Amino acid sequence: MSDATTQQPSYEEAREELVEVVRTLEAGGTTLEESLALWERGEALARLCQEWLDGARRRLDEAIGPDDES
Repeated sequence: MSDATTQQPSYEEAREELVEVVRTLEAGGTTLEESLALWERGEALARLCQEWLDGARRRLDEAIGPDDES
């Protein structure tokens, strides 16, 4: 499926990189082209983090099983 060169970062790695992207954008001083590239990277990292969180939620829901109180 994916090899070591295309391996996705862990949630923690993606989140930390996203924090750095936001800090860089907030600090300013980048060209428009650099800012757009950072914005696009930030969007991709935010999607990746959301996928990690959604996957964790699914795993928890599966582990817990159906709600027996209904």
